[in-house]
Amino acid sequence: MQNFMHRIAGGRLLAAIFASAMTIGGLFAFRALPVDAFPDVTPSLVQVFTETDGLGPEEVERYVTYPIEAAMAGLPKIDHMRSVSNFGLSVVNIYFEDGTDVYFARQVVGERLAQAREAIPPGFGEPKMGPISTGLGIILYYKLVDSTGTRSLIEMREIQDWIVKYQLQTVTGVTEVLSLGGYEKQFQILIDPEAMQSYDLQINEVTEALERGNQTLGAQFIEIGAEQFTVRGIGLARSVDDLAATIIRSEDGRPIRMRDIGDVVIGGGVRQGLATSNGKGEVVAGLVLKLYGTNTSEVIERVKTRFDEINKTLPDGVRAVPYYDQGALVNKAAATVTTALWQGAVLVAIVVFVFLGGWRPSLVVVLSIPFSVGFAFIAMNVLGIGANLMSLGGVAIAIGMMVDGAIVITENVDRSLKGAPDENRRDLVARSTAEVIAPLIAAVSVVIIVFLPLFALEGVEGKTFRPLAASAALAMTGSLIYAALIAPALAFGLMRPAKSSRGAESAMTNLIASWAGFFVRFRGAALGLASILLLAGWLAGSQLGSEFTPELEEGDILLRVTMAPSISLTEGEATVTRIENQLLAEFPEIETIVTRVGRGEVGAVTDPTNSAEIFLAMKPKSDWRSGISPEDFRYELSEFLESYPGILANVGQPIAMAVDELLTGTRAELAIKIFGPDSDALIASSEELQKLLRQVPGAADVQAEQLTGAPELKVTVNRDELGRYGLDIMDALDTLRTSVGGAEAGALFEGVRQFPIIVRLNAQSRSDPAAIGRILLKSQNGALVPLSEVTNIETVIGPRQITREDGQRFIAVQANVRGRDIGSFVAEAQALTDEKLDLPPGYSLVWGGQFELQQQANAKFAVVIPITLAIVFLILLMTFGRAKSAILILLNIPLALTGGTLALWLAGLPVSVPATVGFIALFGIALGNGMVLVSFMDDFARAGRDRDELAVEAAGLRARPVLMTAMTTALGLAPLLFATGVGAEVQRPLATVVIGGLVSSTVLTLLVLPALHRWFAPKPDSHHSLVETEHVSA
Repeated sequence: MQNFMHRIAGGRLLAAIFASAMTIGGLFAFRALPVDAFPDVTPSLVQVFTETDGLGPEEVERYVTYPIEAAMAGLPKIDHMRSVSNFGLSVVNIYFEDGTDVYFARQVVGERLAQAREAIPPGFGEPKMGPISTGLGIILYYKLVDSTGTRSLIEMREIQDWIVKYQLQTVTGVTEVLSLGGYEKQFQILIDPEAMQSYDLQINEVTEALERGNQTLGAQFIEIGAEQFTVRGIGLARSVDDLAATIIRSEDGRPIRMRDIGDVVIGGGVRQGLATSNGKGEVVAGLVLKLYGTNTSEVIERVKTRFDEINKTLPDGVRAVPYYDQGALVNKAAATVTTALWQGAVLVAIVVFVFLGGWRPSLVVVLSIPFSVGFAFIAMNVLGIGANLMSLGGVAIAIGMMVDGAIVITENVDRSLKGAPDENRRDLVARSTAEVIAPLIAAVSVVIIVFLPLFALEGVEGKTFRPLAASAALAMTGSLIYAALIAPALAFGLMRPAKSSRGAESAMTNLIASWAGFFVRFRGAALGLASILLLAGWLAGSQLGSEFTPELEEGDILLRVTMAPSISLTEGEATVTRIENQLLAEFPEIETIVTRVGRGEVGAVTDPTNSAEIFLAMKPKSDWRSGISPEDFRYELSEFLESYPGILANVGQPIAMAVDELLTGTRAELAIKIFGPDSDALIASSEELQKLLRQVPGAADVQAEQLTGAPELKVTVNRDELGRYGLDIMDALDTLRTSVGGAEAGALFEGVRQFPIIVRLNAQSRSDPAAIGRILLKSQNGALVPLSEVTNIETVIGPRQITREDGQRFIAVQANVRGRDIGSFVAEAQALTDEKLDLPPGYSLVWGGQFELQQQANAKFAVVIPITLAIVFLILLMTFGRAKSAILILLNIPLALTGGTLALWLAGLPVSVPATVGFIALFGIALGNGMVLVSFMDDFARAGRDRDELAVEAAGLRARPVLMTAMTTALGLAPLLFATGVGAEVQRPLATVVIGGLVSSTVLTLLVLPALHRWFAPKPDSHHSLVETEHVSA
């Protein structure tokens, strides 16, 4: 080994070139990485939407949702299905196994859709797949602003649909742009039934006449002389006047035109949603979805650039204004971690300089940081790992560990130079490196390997933490390459014998050696110290709560408001406008409010008209009231909305709510689902469950899905009466649909813009049950029959929506948890429901949401952690060749865990997935120093040294590198511990665990391990290990 290191040390120029190339290449690789706020944790999902022209939820479930679910059953790699049947809309979410390629999923769903279409009755809608995006695909919201105030909502929606949307859809990386609010432009024929009756017309004749009178046909071509002329027959209507002049039929040579039986106007289409803003009424808005797999930051930049171009082409006074985009969140999250990176690097450099006492050895150590980071970024680019909060966090976590290998080598070279200044420097560097290189490689390898089991995680926790594990492992791999191949050459090129005295170092060595000597002489004290730490850790651990992951502070707030199920869209607009005005008056921290009521274009949002989402864009923190935190602000909002009459509210954040809804079906932290066949029984059970949940301290925003309460006007045909007049069911229902809902009779073109022509009765002739009952049907003998004569018209209360999961109806009760951890809340709530909630036979209760995700993560960790320990033990066994040495090193782990647990308790943090990942990372970090120390002590024991003396000497020799590596790792993580930016909440538990564990494991390494080594030491001249090295005293 020494000969090999001698050759490595001689390659100074090559090492410098390699290090420079890796650093510069890493910089370019980082700039090329796709950047997101955090990994996309949404499941592999395909959505199927079907618009059904006014059918109620029960009909939608029966005729549309069920056939689609039946067709999708048995798809390859399918995991489960969840569906919602609303008024006029069916949404079927088809979830696939984790890791399924989305294009494969869409392909197999598309093949089965043909089967589903055959099972859906004609006229009941055409099922279509949703956009090729993910649950986090909505990257930008915008609204149109008309500073002149002169344009109608119809005109603003036309600008949105035919200018803004059309141009945004051509941006690379945008898969869909959906419109919301305003009215879609239509050319409407509003018929006066009395005028139509006076001309003895039926509404279907009007529709047919419009289609006949609005045509363009080609007649091939003719040749005139030497030229060919295309023959075109032009009969398209081009304006309201053209439509009004359309002839329905002629009587006695006198034409009956559209204007004779009603008004021909430009109007707005029927809609199921709208948008409002800042308490000033309706606006037109839009949302942009990115294509699956594209770079969020790049797409947002391209979209914003296109907005600048679009605004130049819009009519005077009209502008498209983005009010939310993920780009701001992406930049803030990236800034949090990159700031922690450079701050950690600076702190590490300071520690190294203080300990090594000169710029030359410090430079050798510090250069490992840009090399390792560059290696990680290049490898991430090659492996397709994007830059996000977790992957950059992995590099930040490793920032202090990257220097460990270089520290061990440089410190040993520095110590040798001070002890033998006259020895040939190249020989000295080679010898010093050879003494520590084998245990060093083993120690760094263990740190890398403990991250590997994290790749076995699946689902949300896997998608979240695999990038962190990958980037940390890659950075440590880079540090290992640097330590083994670059550091010896740079040490030979840069380091010189120190001119200063070794007083400070000797004082530290003597102090550690004296303490270690005390514990070596009194081993009972060492065992007592270890026992006290273990007991303290156990007591602290018993007081810790649990949660899935800490709530990420996104910076903006989303309010989910549910109004009365019977509320009209008009009244819904008035309600949310009042809420907007009161929020702006009550909370000065709010900058802008935009509210969506119901749904817009189908493709992303599918809510009913009694549901609203209120987006709050917040002012900078400097403009907030003093002393108020984001958590305090959300609590105040929740309190304010709970006291607001007529609504149920849920306070959350945009991305968190979107993820919760896709994973669990509700936009809250906790979702409890009751499964059963009867909606009334489900509702009754959910009401009892809500009462119980509100009794549990910490419960907030408790509410159930609204399954009923939607008023319906039911028109039931009387078959006998229809038979008397010679009418059939389709005559009655078709007339009803056209008269009230309207029927499309072609389209009118304005250039390339296409607008539907709609035929229906005027508003006063279809505004109440009595008016609908007066709609006339024409019998076979020409008699006019009122609809009320052949139908029964009544008002009933029908379902608001029907939700199903894997073919079974359910109702979800949702809640957020405030002021305590979710694990203890659920434990208390489960005990209460087990005692007091009595479900009917055949009904079941399932606890979901973040609690379910936490349980899944715990189950996986129960497998992953033992596997990690087994792998580490095998590595130690192969490295040291004896079980006793491996067991002695593994004793680091309990005390490291103790320190991590105590740190969580002192910081008031619960056990979460990030904290558990921190404990796994701690396995490798805590073992590293122990491996180098034990290898020294084992080598001394094999040389026949006194076991007590060798333990004290080894502790003194390794004191400086052990303290250096511990402090660099801890200080490298310190910026994450104290960071306050976006994403700091997720990284803080991990940093807390590692720093706390480092403190306790360092105490064990330097004080307790030497005391215990006597019982684990190898015999003199026993068999050799892979890390055995001949040591030369300095």
